Amino acid sequence: MFGQSSHAKRRPRDEAEKPFWISYADLMTALMVLFLVVMAVALLAVTKTVSQREQKEAQHRQDIERLLDRFEEVSRQERFRGITINRDRHVVDFGSRAQFPFAKSTLTLEQQQLLRAFVPELLAIASGDLGRRVLKEFVVDGFTDKTGSYLSNLDLSLQRSQRVLCALFAKSGPGETPMTQDQLEQVRALFVVGGYSFNAAKATDEESRRVELRLQFLGIHENRRSTEDVAPGNFGTCALPSS
Repeated sequence: MFGQSSHAKRRPRDEAEKPFWISYADLMTALMVLFLVVMAVALLAVTKTVSQREQKEAQHRQDIERLLDRFEEVSRQERFRGITINRDRHVVDFGSRAQFPFAKSTLTLEQQQLLRAFVPELLAIASGDLGRRVLKEFVVDGFTDKTGSYLSNLDLSLQRSQRVLCALFAKSGPGETPMTQDQLEQVRALFVVGGYSFNAAKATDEESRRVELRLQFLGIHENRRSTEDVAPGNFGTCALPSS
């Protein structure tokens, strides 16, 4: 009798606890669903960001290839025979048309005229929408053969790259189309020089004594440096000896 009475008293308490556990389980289920929703949204956001970045990178690579195509079209002109575009190294290779005498940094009149005819073609491409979007600058790299010391050849290689710029700013000869003021301003803004000494020498000494035009490209979110604070003109004269 007493046992039955005790059992009867416990049942209402057990039944009263059930709503608590049901509510707790529902809360945990809701939290789990919320967690999964948040994770799904975060994953979608990350995936979208990565996809957009990959699309920009792919478009940037395509733009560079298109720009190289245009430079190649120029190099294939008959008057520029011998000039090639090395797409792997992003280099304009002048071949035998921009080689130097032994231990000298001088260019022949014909070589200077070639540069003054070829570079404006590059500038026209560089100033277009595609060029402004991906091209950062042109680096004129000078090279030497392996005769002599590293430092003496470093100085010589720098003189050879400087000689290219001197040729561009020099007075045009008879029958030449002179470079315009705007083109000269572009040369000053986009061209820099470098020297490799006898590093990257080629198979022969004659081939090694050369200059190349290396193409530097902008990063995806990079813009060309501003030249607004540079006064126009005032190009000066070439500091290198004429011979």
